[in-house]
Amino acid sequence: MDNGKKKMKKKSKLAVDILMTLTLLFLMGYQLWGETAHEWAGAFMLVLFLAHHVLNTAWHRNLFRGKYTRVRILTSAVDLALFVVMICLMVSGITMSRHVFAFLPISGGMGTARLVHMAACYWGFALMAFHLGLHWGMTLARFRQMLGMDRSSGIRCTVLRIAGGLTAGYGLYVFVTRDLATYMFLRTQFVFLDYSESPISFYIDYLAMTGLFIWIAHYLSAILLRPGRKIPSVKKKTVS
Repeated sequence: MDNGKKKMKKKSKLAVDILMTLTLLFLMGYQLWGETAHEWAGAFMLVLFLAHHVLNTAWHRNLFRGKYTRVRILTSAVDLALFVVMICLMVSGITMSRHVFAFLPISGGMGTARLVHMAACYWGFALMAFHLGLHWGMTLARFRQMLGMDRSSGIRCTVLRIAGGLTAGYGLYVFVTRDLATYMFLRTQFVFLDYSESPISFYIDYLAMTGLFIWIAHYLSAILLRPGRKIPSVKKKTVS
């Protein structure tokens, strides 16, 4: 593959990843946009999901090749979990569809599909943000390259780290107050939806939670990449 095609493929991957993230954020705001828009956005997510895997066929080919480092084990586990969750989301969404896929002869299983969809959407949100965080350094490098920026200065790095830490802190607060763990582990069968909430406050909170999972994944991968500390050898003194 020549350089032109490689650059185009990289840009296509980045565009698809950005669109998937934005579409997922849109989908999380079901109560803000209504059922019909939610279903069409879900159908668009299905197309993006397929495109993502077509553009990343090398991941499938190399899954059982090469050495598995600590970071690769974590990344592969997250990717496989996200793949399963996305399949559950798509199948349960199509099963419950009353607009986009209403023409399909599907009957029954609505109760199970609703519970699967509820848990999978919150797990999908967390795992997609975590997945993005595991590739955060590469994502930032691509943005810098596209914008023609040099490597980050020390001051810029410090500012970004402080901003990341503050975002993660607020994201943790939102995660707890919005009780996402309850929905992820199906401790309830219903999701509380505030139809009067402002879209601005909703997406500030969800962007903060996205930042939380990106922050956790980014620094966890950085810790796993650190080489193990070697125990210094003790030289034996010889007695003359």
